[in-house]
Amino acid sequence: MDNPSPGQTYLRLCRGLIDRVEAQMAEIRQAAQWFAATIRAGRMVHVFGSGHSRIMVSLSFHNLVVGANGQRQAMYLENVSGLAERILRNFALRPEDSALVISSSGCNLVPIEIAEGFQKRKVKVVSIISRRHSEASTSRHAQGRKLQDFSDLVLDTGAPVGDAMVKIEGLEPPVAPGSTVGGCLLINALKAEVAKLLTESGQPPKALAAAAVVGATRAAEIFESAYDEHAHRIARIYAEAGT
Repeated sequence: MDNPSPGQTYLRLCRGLIDRVEAQMAEIRQAAQWFAATIRAGRMVHVFGSGHSRIMVSLSFHNLVVGANGQRQAMYLENVSGLAERILRNFALRPEDSALVISSSGCNLVPIEIAEGFQKRKVKVVSIISRRHSEASTSRHAQGRKLQDFSDLVLDTGAPVGDAMVKIEGLEPPVAPGSTVGGCLLINALKAEVAKLLTESGQPPKALAAAAVVGATRAAEIFESAYDEHAHRIARIYAEAGT
């Protein structure tokens, strides 16, 4: 294509991210097997992401870019040593559990210490990082260790060093990140594989469905049932916290 626009360049590069994710299907299926086993055992797949990696796991809202709980504070908090243990203290973790921890650089303290805490408790950890970006970045960990060093399995978003993928003439830094696209591809591929495994084992997941697909009544039933199931599962984990 002659003189592609920045948007066209970004879309072309995103096709490469699809290829990178597809090349990891063996690892995605392994992670799905661990997660499905956890769910079949009545336990929880714990998910954690800080900074913009929260987008992948919907741990919190993301609209506050500025202000009292804005991006400046979020970037500070994700490098506070000891915060991870205070978070994990809320749950009674068991080896039957599994975890998904996401950090594009793999170098911020809280995701690293979260993964370390999971592994100390014999919980299998799957991480999502941008491998090229992580390898070029400096860890905030005292021993220089990164998220992948506390992971049983590592998935790569395929994003480049610095994450942003498009260079604009006259603008110093590149723009348009790739980690969000690659990360969402990995997450949704994992969801599909887990759904297949659970269904084959006779425990189909309560997948939320649109009213336009299953009807308004059925969509509401599934929604309520899914959140009830989550409450029942998490109640068991809260009940033994601190023991």
